[in-house]
Amino acid sequence: MIHFVLHDPGDSVGVVVVEGVKAGMALEGWILDEDRGTGVVARQDIPIGHKVALVDLQPGDTVLKYGLDIGRVVATIRAGEHAHVHNIKTKRW
Repeated sequence: MIHFVLHDPGDSVGVVVVEGVKAGMALEGWILDEDRGTGVVARQDIPIGHKVALVDLQPGDTVLKYGLDIGRVVATIRAGEHAHVHNIKTKRW
């Protein structure tokens, strides 16, 4: 079962596409641009439509989603953790 998707293999986050992602689950992902799978273990519960970190990220790092810069990290995010507005902020302002 596919739990998350990403477009670019360089993305630092994937988008969860199923309900019920719980901490400790082995998640299967699909890299759309390369038509291949990847994976990560969830460290936190993550709601459908939200992002899961695929790599460890430190404050100041750029977050890539769908191959695009979507913001900067403001609090450490470990691979498998929930990546959202509490730890990522826009660079627009």
